[in-house]
Amino acid sequence: MKKYKFKINGQVYEVEVGEFEGNNATVSVNGTPYQVELQGEEKKAKTPVLARKPVVNKPGEGQIKKSDNAGGAFKINSPLPGTIKKVNVSVGDTVKEGDCLMVMEAMKMDNNVMAEKGGTVKAVKVKEGDAVLQGDTLVEIA
Repeated sequence: MKKYKFKINGQVYEVEVGEFEGNNATVSVNGTPYQVELQGEEKKAKTPVLARKPVVNKPGEGQIKKSDNAGGAFKINSPLPGTIKKVNVSVGDTVKEGDCLMVMEAMKMDNNVMAEKGGTVKAVKVKEGDAVLQGDTLVEIA
């Protein structure tokens, strides 16, 4: 709300201009509210309007596919790009579903990489300090 003081024919008026909706405004003169309709061109907003096209997915598109290796190993892939801070497993370790395999820093946060399936660790593809991209294989479980 903007406040103004007007002097008309020696008389002082305190005017508060409130919200605008199109050509209509709420104005208070010396404490009395008025609905005012403005004459002239309506100012257009300088902010562009964002128009989005509807997204049409083809059948099966957008689904996450998990693939097993030909050797029968289940791959644990990086969910985000980041840096490996700590590796909690080594080759030959037995893990259960939900065990924390490693800690990875991504987007300035520590993220636990969990085992999606139980088994024996067949390969650890990264070491502490490695930078990984989304989808990179971190661990293989047989």
